[in-house]
Amino acid sequence: MKLMIVEDEAKLRNSLVTHIPWEENGFEIIGTASNGIEALRLMETKMPDIAIVDIQMPDMDGLELARRVRDGGLGLKIIILSGLDNFEYAQRAMEYGVVQYLLKPAGKLEIMEAVRVAAGQLRRMLDEKHGREALLRKWEEHLPRLRELYWQNCLSGKYASWEIDRKGDEVQLDLRGSDQYALAVIDIDPLLEGEERFLQQDAPLLRFSVECIAGEYFHGMPCHLFPDAKGATVVVFAGSSGEPPDEFLLRIHLQLVKVLTNVKECLKVTASAGISGCAGSVQPVQRLYREATSALNERAALGPNIAIPFRERRDDEEEAGSTAERQTASRKELESALETGDFERAGAALDTWWEERMEHAGSAEEIREQLLVVCSLFVRTAHQHDWPLKQLAGDDYVYFHDLPRLAEKSQIRQWLGRIVRCFAGYAASCRKSGGHHTIKTVLALIESEIDKELNLYDVADRMYVNSSYLSRLFKQETGKTFSAYVLERKMEHAKSALLRGVKVYDAASMTGYGHVSYFTKVFRKYWGVSPGEIKHNFGTQRA
Repeated sequence: MKLMIVEDEAKLRNSLVTHIPWEENGFEIIGTASNGIEALRLMETKMPDIAIVDIQMPDMDGLELARRVRDGGLGLKIIILSGLDNFEYAQRAMEYGVVQYLLKPAGKLEIMEAVRVAAGQLRRMLDEKHGREALLRKWEEHLPRLRELYWQNCLSGKYASWEIDRKGDEVQLDLRGSDQYALAVIDIDPLLEGEERFLQQDAPLLRFSVECIAGEYFHGMPCHLFPDAKGATVVVFAGSSGEPPDEFLLRIHLQLVKVLTNVKECLKVTASAGISGCAGSVQPVQRLYREATSALNERAALGPNIAIPFRERRDDEEEAGSTAERQTASRKELESALETGDFERAGAALDTWWEERMEHAGSAEEIREQLLVVCSLFVRTAHQHDWPLKQLAGDDYVYFHDLPRLAEKSQIRQWLGRIVRCFAGYAASCRKSGGHHTIKTVLALIESEIDKELNLYDVADRMYVNSSYLSRLFKQETGKTFSAYVLERKMEHAKSALLRGVKVYDAASMTGYGHVSYFTKVFRKYWGVSPGEIKHNFGTQRA
């Protein structure tokens, strides 16, 4: 162990270092100090285990050093070597965690014994902190999370087939005791119109609640339960060789139906489950997860609150699912109605299209294809007219970038209806205002961000319109170019601020100029006077 000597008397300090056989007894002198301040600095860098400390020293005495060691959590043991037989000193030393209080002149054997006692205390403390039992407790505390990470790595394909059993052994999972496996994915169903915001805010809590409900139901059964990367609950079921696969899957199906019933009763929302096929070992768990996820996606066609077994697609279904979408009269009618802003006509066209395409879709893949077709119609219509899609769609814009969130037919239908109403309404307002709405928005943006650098291209991107189109429209509506208008508004704001007594550098900052010298140059060129002259005239007038 590492030892430090802290003594202001040089002769005694050297004697303690050289006349006691420290190395023979397993101790190493790593430093000496003549006062408490020097000792504290060395302790923080050399990290001794034990320190022999005198009480009476200049700058900082031994008791103050002991107190700072205790308060600083340095974790070393201190032995006091004092020439004062003072009860109060000894009492304070014990309060500060000092191991022993020795009186000078203490003998070599007495000092060595005190150091051995301190070393023994340190070893026992380390044993308690890092001993086998403590490490075992920590391992058991972390084991559930390690198992969760193991399964998530299996689902993501991080492990090769030959690694799955070995990695399972490392987290104490018995994966060789069963002859067949199946997997289920349970997730909250999409909520209906007006409830999407609730789902976005509380989805993590709802999914965690589903995991808890499922965990309580399956407790003690031969299965493994954990969340996947998206927060859905995954259950890996283990079956015996004596149970036929069909009966094994039927039993799983009935158990999941019970879990879904409990979710609906407890959470007042519905959930669905997708069930994979069977496998003879746990190694193809990634395939089982894909099958269960694919089955869960079928709720888009089958509806919510359902446990769905996986089924292989037939060749004719594969061919139908990959066939390109044919142009239909209803879709053309919808496109025309959107462009003209005829809401009644657009709504009727959407109803017709839905009946023709979505109501008769036989799988989730077909529904996804049809949804992509109509979404491309919306996007194309907006771009052709330079309409700001994000502003137009509002809170519903997020689904254009994340269509899988529209996971159930009724939710898709409601979203499409809202988008059609937004498009029709925007088209009608544009027809009436001749483009004023967009420019009004840009003008308001300029006023609200007059303290920032503004350019046409950034504003066009934020408005989701073409920059050339915005430039032409802005000049048409205001009679000025975008840059000329922004400069005019900045100079007006700056002049007004200076006339109110605002300092020049504050006026520059308020109008988006980071350098006062450049602001002064632009201001002089625009107004014919410097900012300082404006302030001077203002002060003269007030006087």
